[in-house]
Amino acid sequence: MGIPDRIKANHPFISLEFFPPRTAKAIPAFHETVERLMRLNPLFAAVTCGAGGGGTTNTMKTAYGLREKYGLTAMPHVTCVRNSVESVRALVKEIRECGFQNVLAVRGDFPEGQDAAPEGLRYASDLVRRIHEADSELNVGVAAYPDAHPESASLKDDIDCLLRKFDMGASFAVTQLFFDNRRYFDLVDRLARKGCTSLVIPSVLPIRSLGQVRRLMGICSTPIPGKLLAALEEADAKGGDKAVREVGADFAADQLRNLVNLGAPGVHLYPFNRAGLCLEVVERAGLMP
Repeated sequence: MGIPDRIKANHPFISLEFFPPRTAKAIPAFHETVERLMRLNPLFAAVTCGAGGGGTTNTMKTAYGLREKYGLTAMPHVTCVRNSVESVRALVKEIRECGFQNVLAVRGDFPEGQDAAPEGLRYASDLVRRIHEADSELNVGVAAYPDAHPESASLKDDIDCLLRKFDMGASFAVTQLFFDNRRYFDLVDRLARKGCTSLVIPSVLPIRSLGQVRRLMGICSTPIPGKLLAALEEADAKGGDKAVREVGADFAADQLRNLVNLGAPGVHLYPFNRAGLCLEVVERAGLMP
């Protein structure tokens, strides 16, 4: 069953994002994390690709393992990087042979000096189109940016890019992380005013350290509210990562609760292949199954 259809019967829900274990030694710890997070009864589990699009094999293998071992609805990521029109067809065939019904199509980060994959797969909308042409029954998810993509000229242009992905065949979207819930609901409202009521799933990052926040702000250009940043810096000065984690858990729990109370269908969480903080946040939010 596709993710949009599963959501209709499972509301509100928690979903999770994993990255493939980087080494064989990391596999046991990865499985321990998944087993602990099964307490959340996740609606689906997304599996990312490696940097530069080089981790497709491990992405598929990890997603397949999550489905076979834990019965999870797994959704592998697919990127424009290192893909051509022909390889997309082959990849879609492999995805179907593995039994997956959902895939997340993202542009990915091209190597320095390259701005497109072969045969014009420059944007996520190009990839969505090719996947949809190869198999129109496959449920294709895409990324949405409540604070706008850092390369977008304006919020309006960013909304137009998202609409183009839906026009090319995407059936739902998962947002990048954000810290101001108003941004998510504004994104949904802007789409609705354009006549688009497609599913948009909000993503929340439970903060575990000040260094993590600063790294992600640099990578994603995601603005962080001044009060939250000040609280994190104060906590870091007084108690280091442990104190920051406490502030981050409270903020994420409030964010989850507010999103669901105001009508979000559910929340996508980034565990970073660790279980403890996500479990704590969902518990504090009162959303534990």
